[in-house]
Amino acid sequence: MGQATTLKPGQIRHLLRVTNGTSRYPERDCLILLLGITCGMRITEISLLEIGDIMFASGALRTEVSLRAATTKGCRQRCVYLTHRQTITALERYLAYRTERGLGTELTTDKYRGLSPQTKLILKQSGGSFCQNTKRRVNFGGERIDYTAADSLQGYVTRLFLKAGTRGRSHSGRRTMASNLLAQGTDIESVQQLLGHQTIECLRPYLEVDPKKLREMFSVVL
Repeated sequence: MGQATTLKPGQIRHLLRVTNGTSRYPERDCLILLLGITCGMRITEISLLEIGDIMFASGALRTEVSLRAATTKGCRQRCVYLTHRQTITALERYLAYRTERGLGTELTTDKYRGLSPQTKLILKQSGGSFCQNTKRRVNFGGERIDYTAADSLQGYVTRLFLKAGTRGRSHSGRRTMASNLLAQGTDIESVQQLLGHQTIECLRPYLEVDPKKLREMFSVVL
């Protein structure tokens, strides 16, 4: 399978604009896209997030979210950060949508804004969570382990890209974040940690060189 396309800023704005204007569930779908683009989360990681992962019992949002090892493809715990203004706005919008429609709510509103902390953050329109398929891979210790993959949600998100006429798929958000951080001068070790990769070599598929930058490098070589 080829590498997922890295999105330019204009493409990101267009994708979100089309999704917001055409999706039946824009509150949810825009949040899914932004969690990939600004947090570098895989689709399955997004599908396994729970209300208790992103919110304190007081109802305040967490800025640092711990992804449990059991929910990551590499089976390694890592942290992502809910600090991007647009993502926070989208999250607040979706939480309000869920509360208004009683999706995963409890009888009392004393904690977690009335939402059940054990329910998944991202729900289907029916109120249930997205299906997980069990797959098997060999981890870095050479052990064969089972992991889950949200194939149905992955296909759905890829269709959001197609609907917007954007050459991308579900993994494009994660690759876009990595490429943008590297282009802005973030050291590769920090990007490795944010993405949860075992080695720097794993970042090679995320490296995309801008031809304009190459021309600029030649112009100042001496």
